[in-house]
Amino acid sequence: MKQSTIGPALVLLLAACGGETSGEIGDGRGESGTYAVESGGDGVTARMETADGTAVMRSGPDVPVDLPHGFTIYPGATVTTNTVFEEAGSKGALVTMETDAGPEELVAFYRTQAERAGVDITLDMTTDTMRMIGGKAPDDSPFSFTASDEGERTTGQLMVGEAFE
Repeated sequence: MKQSTIGPALVLLLAACGGETSGEIGDGRGESGTYAVESGGDGVTARMETADGTAVMRSGPDVPVDLPHGFTIYPGATVTTNTVFEEAGSKGALVTMETDAGPEELVAFYRTQAERAGVDITLDMTTDTMRMIGGKAPDDSPFSFTASDEGERTTGQLMVGEAFE
């Protein structure tokens, strides 16, 4: 079974903020690859190449939003940062947004979209200041949405992926 390279690519993306922009990587099981991280006008791009293929991740406030089919940004919300990723057979996004709508409205909106996409919601959590739902699509792609009450504004974070052939 092919291992996802998105997790390690995210680590590289975050590590690149500290300085090193390219090199070789190992997974501890004898497999190796290369990575390169570039900063540009619209954010940071990390590319990782291994025997399993290439994974590309772009992150920043100006990275265009590219959500899987059936998912949209909450109407009137402002995207504050976006991370898109793609590797052989899958893609996805991690979008942070702000809106005047309350956490319950946001969760209901994304629950409806997730259920229409066939996501099995297996996590539904509420705290004093946060609401979170999560689950997996029939293709095992992840989904989560978190809404945090920030006083006059609500911050939402949508993470959704999709597999394709």
